[in-house]
Amino acid sequence: MKPKIKDLMKDGIVVMPGAFNAISAKLVERAGFKAVYISGAGLANGVAAMPDIGLLTMTEVLTQSKYIIDAVDIPCIIDGDTGFGEAINVMMMIKEMEGLGAGGVHIEDQEMPKKCGHLAGKRLVPPAAMAVKIAAAVEARTDPDFLIIARTDARAVEGIDEAIKRAAVYLEAGADAIFPEALESKEEFALFRKEVSAPLLANMTEFGKSPYTSVKEFEEMGYNMVIFPLTAFRVMLKSVADTLSKLKAEGSQETFIEEMMTREELYEIIGYEDYEVIDKKISEKG
Repeated sequence: MKPKIKDLMKDGIVVMPGAFNAISAKLVERAGFKAVYISGAGLANGVAAMPDIGLLTMTEVLTQSKYIIDAVDIPCIIDGDTGFGEAINVMMMIKEMEGLGAGGVHIEDQEMPKKCGHLAGKRLVPPAAMAVKIAAAVEARTDPDFLIIARTDARAVEGIDEAIKRAAVYLEAGADAIFPEALESKEEFALFRKEVSAPLLANMTEFGKSPYTSVKEFEEMGYNMVIFPLTAFRVMLKSVADTLSKLKAEGSQETFIEEMMTREELYEIIGYEDYEVIDKKISEKG
């Protein structure tokens, strides 16, 4: 059984790099991280080459999430966007995610079509409408350790004070934790921590509204979780683009062989030998 996020938080801040497929999740685990974040943007960008505006269906997100969850022995938090609909859809989402073995989900208070939390032009649902979704999620949950995180995008639309007010409403509805998206200074992160008495998740994405803040700084402020949704994904894309440019120019991969993960290293990560053993046993029985 995977560890519970709630239990991990007792030992300090939980750092969750984003995974966009199963093998990236395995690398997160091998690097020593205790949990994985299944990024909605990572899935949309990486699987479908689409923007993060709610274009993937619940079924598509669940399918990709299952590959990731099954690949690792550490808990995974799934980006649930706006819940894929209204309260009844949220209830179905919770049931399915629990069935996958997810450690939790976050749901945001944007209208559909949603936008990346660090882009302009977001629109919010009323706090009461979001509270209904949170309450529905709590009602649908069967595992009390499955973490229901309410994300508020209110800072960019209504200001920090309204974001704090919304957090109180969502906690009253039963949320286990709050994810204040796109805060614009370290002072705002500290203020949110001061005003909201609940576990908090910080988003440390790149090229966004929030200033670069270290895990140590977040922990000193009292944050309980921090995600790095697309950090590895962006580095990978840059590396792939550079590699393909070299291959096009040089017509050979020989000059950058040393930059590659070897066949043996790859096979070790995916457990190739385990499959060989299974195949041998089946063949012997035949």
